[in-house]
Amino acid sequence: MKEKSGRMIADQTVKYILFISAILSIIIVLAIAYFIFRESIQAWKEIGFTNIILKSVWRPGQDQYGILAMIVGSIAVTIGAIVLGVPLALGTAIFLGEIAPKGVQALLRPAVQLLAGIPSVVYGLFGMVVLVPIIRRINVPGNSGYGLLAASIVLAVMILPTITSIAEDAIRAVPDSYRSGSLALGATKWQTITKVVLPAGRSGIIAGIILGVGRALGETMAMIMVIGNSVKFPKPLTANPLTFYLSKARTLTGNIAVEISYATGIHESALFATGVVLFALIIIVNASARWFIKRQSSIPTTRQ
Repeated sequence: MKEKSGRMIADQTVKYILFISAILSIIIVLAIAYFIFRESIQAWKEIGFTNIILKSVWRPGQDQYGILAMIVGSIAVTIGAIVLGVPLALGTAIFLGEIAPKGVQALLRPAVQLLAGIPSVVYGLFGMVVLVPIIRRINVPGNSGYGLLAASIVLAVMILPTITSIAEDAIRAVPDSYRSGSLALGATKWQTITKVVLPAGRSGIIAGIILGVGRALGETMAMIMVIGNSVKFPKPLTANPLTFYLSKARTLTGNIAVEISYATGIHESALFATGVVLFALIIIVNASARWFIKRQSSIPTTRQ
């Protein structure tokens, strides 16, 4: 009886510790959000919401604090990174989880995980020394090599290990009975992967992509080094719309990192307003992804 009572006390203690940990995590997030918003109130009042969000000119010396160009830059480089990085990460996850022999897994998996431990400044140096000169060879007027394309490629490599690891775990979590049943019905290995395994693990795969998007939106140092860091609205360099990604730009995170060290007064408050917008973008991405996961999860139920 005493042993049972001791186990119950230990069980309740662990539950309380986990509950407190969860509450502390929520409190920390709310505290960060409150601090950023509090520091940005002056900018919202004196500059105005529309002047901050809908204007694209950022000249603190002339009291112009429009961040639309940087919002577009952040979204564009994130989309570019997702377009380039997600297929590569998902292909790597499928290969590791479903196809690769154990010997290849033992070699490839640590190599992919190692990418997550490389400092972002190293990625930035790689982009400056290797990618930028290559992109500069594209014969387009005004192409300096620095711009959204270089930033998207660097960011795609940076989000690769995060998406790959989570997607592989989601794929491995699919019960083997799903695979056996599909193969027994005459499906090929590839049909089993695409029609059974990936749909069954889609929640985990989408979660990995969400984390990749969050990493892309929040990356700073590497972006500063390869995106050109120019405070202007990105636009195509020629009539070809694809040259949009050869344009220089600046991201929201880059704007904060570059100017926060010397900003004061309304300028500093405007940078905190930039942080509020970035925070809101991440919340929107997460909320949209959760809605998408719930919607996808409800589809099989309605069909049944």
